[in-house]
Amino acid sequence: MIGMLKSWLERRRAIRRRWQAEARRLVREDERCAYDQAQRLAARARAEDSGSKFAHWAKAAAEVARISPRAEMDLATVQAIVDAELRRGGRS
Repeated sequence: MIGMLKSWLERRRAIRRRWQAEARRLVREDERCAYDQAQRLAARARAEDSGSKFAHWAKAAAEVARISPRAEMDLATVQAIVDAELRRGGRS
């Protein structure tokens, strides 16, 4: 039982390291637009009905917001991104 718990914890840590690394990469590439880019990727995953990818990118967006004081976060922009991605994916 303890082995299963350790294995589960390591999988969870690996998942966390992946979205944190993605957030840092987005910030390095374009800090100001990193949050919007993560939201765009989350919306695209949502439009494609990929729940695990959606969760990954939503967590990456939250991490960008946490680590970057320069990232722009405007709700209207995020809503426009989501609407565009849902239209692109054939959903409304």
